[in-house]
Amino acid sequence: MIRIVTDSSCDIPPELIADLSIDVVPLTIRFGQEEFVDKVELSTGQFWDRLLSGEGLPETAAPSAGAFVETFERLAADGASGVLVMTLSSDLSATHQAAVIGAEKVGLDVKVLDSRSVSMGLGLQVIAAAEQAATGAGLEEITTAAIDRVDRVRLMAALDTIEFLKRGGRVGGASALVAGLLDIKPIITLRDGVIDGAGRVRTRSKAVESIVSACIEQGPSGKLSVFGGRTAGFEQIVHRISTETGHQVIAAELGAVVGTHSGPGVLGMAHLSD
Repeated sequence: MIRIVTDSSCDIPPELIADLSIDVVPLTIRFGQEEFVDKVELSTGQFWDRLLSGEGLPETAAPSAGAFVETFERLAADGASGVLVMTLSSDLSATHQAAVIGAEKVGLDVKVLDSRSVSMGLGLQVIAAAEQAATGAGLEEITTAAIDRVDRVRLMAALDTIEFLKRGGRVGGASALVAGLLDIKPIITLRDGVIDGAGRVRTRSKAVESIVSACIEQGPSGKLSVFGGRTAGFEQIVHRISTETGHQVIAAELGAVVGTHSGPGVLGMAHLSD
């Protein structure tokens, strides 16, 4: 039995995590002197409540190697014959390095893959790997397929503001969007594992249209997810995209790891092509 492990930046809906037996190693969220284990001691809803209350900008910290070791040892005890770990981009977090170190400390056969993505860009890759594992495929076969998927993921998001990216030091290639952003909604993407600018629009309605258009461009094949964090009209937007694309859209709530850097009101899409 091969098990799939990821980190809490993946934003996969909880029901899918349970249905596909995916194991999630959480990052840590800090508000000032208070520290919380993501989605264990601080729910996604509680995170957004605190962020919007103006308690200050939170910080994120990668899991320790020991947290991965504990997960691997538990899975081995449960009968796993191998594990594939898929993490958020190593250019955005030390999580991947912690997983690599943890894998070296256990006797179980563990493969660690850098997804070069985050949120549901990572999540769709994890879902595909977990679905393959459920068919009884071996570790090498699952890993080979997962490596192939890394370059077939597109992630794009419209932010209500770039202020949170600036404060968190995650602007990266989107730095060109920083200047003159009064009443501007920046559009970002991930290129080779780092944040990059993909354009900017002047109104929220145009930002929504940019994400809807990006979803439609992908066509009816592959896996499609739409994600948001305290985003007005989110359910209606998901319904519209599902109707116009013919996709069974995976709707996801943006969690604390990415929400810390995106801020509220973000609307994004992730697509994994066949």
